[in-house]
Amino acid sequence: MSATRRQDTQVVTGELHRVRRGRGKGFTAEPPPGPSRQPARVTVTLALAHTIQRAIDRGRIRDQAEAARRLGLTRARLTQIMDLTLIAPDVQEEILFLEATGGVEPLSGNALRDIVYRETWMEQRHTFALVRQPRRKAS
Repeated sequence: MSATRRQDTQVVTGELHRVRRGRGKGFTAEPPPGPSRQPARVTVTLALAHTIQRAIDRGRIRDQAEAARRLGLTRARLTQIMDLTLIAPDVQEEILFLEATGGVEPLSGNALRDIVYRETWMEQRHTFALVRQPRRKAS
């Protein structure tokens, strides 16, 4: 991108992007930032469950009750979190790659709990496929 000045006129070559600044509108040479992307909440929660389980397995934490005390969680909530490790491994892998884009979560915690409480991995996979389908807007 280059710019040259001729009297009161500025000539810009390259790509311009329309932007709003307050009530006014203008142009900038820099593209607007895309929607923010970050790991989904369910992704972070599943990763936490695996971290806690590793700490218990290695003897750094005695049990789930101690983990709950250290994290300031109720034992019931920690049990919910630890139950995520019971999900089918391939579904867990997909969950670990989920991203929230622009603050929109791809999967709710309630949907994840619905998956956890299925008896077989096959049922978990089926339920996960159902909750991952895009929702159609009502007309």
